[in-house]
Amino acid sequence: MKGNQISLAIQRARYVATDLVTTALAIFTFNIFRYFLMEIHVRGHLTLGEFLSMPTVVIEQILLPFILLGIYWWSGYYNRPFSKSRVEEFHSTMVSSVVSTALIYFALLINDPLPARTLTYEVVIVLWGCLFLFTYIGRLILTTSSIRHMQRRDWMFNTVIIGNSPHAINTARRLQEQPTNMGYNVVGHVPIEGEPASTENHNALDDRQVERLARTHNIDQIVLVPTQGSPEEKVMQLLFKYFPTGVPIRLAPTSMAFFTSHIKLGDIISEPMIDLTSPAMNDLQRNTKRIMDVLLSGTALILLSPLYLALAIAVKSTSPGPVIYRQERVGYRQRPFNILKFRSMRVDAEANGPQLSDDTDPRITPLGRVMRKYRLDELPQFWNVFKGEMSLVGPRPERAFFIEQIVREAPYYTLIHQVKPGITSWGMVKFGYARSVPEMVERTRYDLIYLSNMSVAVDIKILLHTIKTVVMGKGV
Repeated sequence: MKGNQISLAIQRARYVATDLVTTALAIFTFNIFRYFLMEIHVRGHLTLGEFLSMPTVVIEQILLPFILLGIYWWSGYYNRPFSKSRVEEFHSTMVSSVVSTALIYFALLINDPLPARTLTYEVVIVLWGCLFLFTYIGRLILTTSSIRHMQRRDWMFNTVIIGNSPHAINTARRLQEQPTNMGYNVVGHVPIEGEPASTENHNALDDRQVERLARTHNIDQIVLVPTQGSPEEKVMQLLFKYFPTGVPIRLAPTSMAFFTSHIKLGDIISEPMIDLTSPAMNDLQRNTKRIMDVLLSGTALILLSPLYLALAIAVKSTSPGPVIYRQERVGYRQRPFNILKFRSMRVDAEANGPQLSDDTDPRITPLGRVMRKYRLDELPQFWNVFKGEMSLVGPRPERAFFIEQIVREAPYYTLIHQVKPGITSWGMVKFGYARSVPEMVERTRYDLIYLSNMSVAVDIKILLHTIKTVVMGKGV
């Protein structure tokens, strides 16, 4: 980021601090109103100061703002502190205020001594109004200030344009010169092989320079700008190349086919961009998915510990070699990680290099055949999920050796790296284990449909189908 250097963490902390202060003010204001609505025989024994200094009220005043911060985090409000849309902000604040009001009312206020039932509705409305107005005003002030900083170019986000054609140069110019400039600072262009180059002078970069800038956090985003009519295969190849940088990647639409992709509402005030590094889930669902991953995987690790011990003893006693098999797979944004499994094959199973297997593979041990049938060999992956390397539901991770072959046949495969890989997936439910690269490509089609329809509800359905598959022993 260029200009007044403000990091992602600092901007997020500003929103958190603002919410903490405004929520505390909202609770304090509501407690004043709450005092005057109480029955006279209760209120008559207390002055307003005495009521506000009661231990229970003081504890509520201190704890509630922090508890509500958890609800705001769950709503996803802090996920993207520099990409705030005031429309989305209004909606997010509205919804989180409703949830917070319901929580406070049923946990603390339902037994308050009120003289008339109708006053209950007044209490609820005032509580919601205080939470919404104080919180939204604080957020609106901070967001408006941030937008002004970006429009004045006090804050600028270093952007690399992948594309060197006249169309790419014009796109870069529009990003920087439009009246609603949102802080784009184009630091260079990377030419795309085979495309006509612009004759204008600009800072030319190569792939190694982009990787260096990404490692040193000197670029904030990458924008792909292929020429009009570029085949989608070329776009997928570029995406595959730049995913490992870990920098958000956006695509300038060049054909109507891309307009069916996921375009966020916040982008329409500026140049419309397709976000290629975020799945089709809103921030609330994304956080809910992660909470589910942590809770369910942690519960599984505890409850299944006797089964883990029994399987470990069985593996160790029936074949020589380690109990846990570690294999490097490619995960979120093409980051490698070690997937964990109970060993189901002989130790020398891949002495001749990476190989796929089927249910008749002689390398599988007798115990391994049983574990695979009921997918018991996958149980250690709950630890991968708990650590955040995987999710319960997501495309199955593959090895780099096979990914290179898959991408040659299906360049769109690289899109699955938008999300964390999963223990199970729609591809695993509908297709099962792949025994060849063409079968991997076929299974990928299910995973791409999943990416376009991701939701917590879909994840729950896939988990239920997976449980059915395991119980019926259809894991192979």
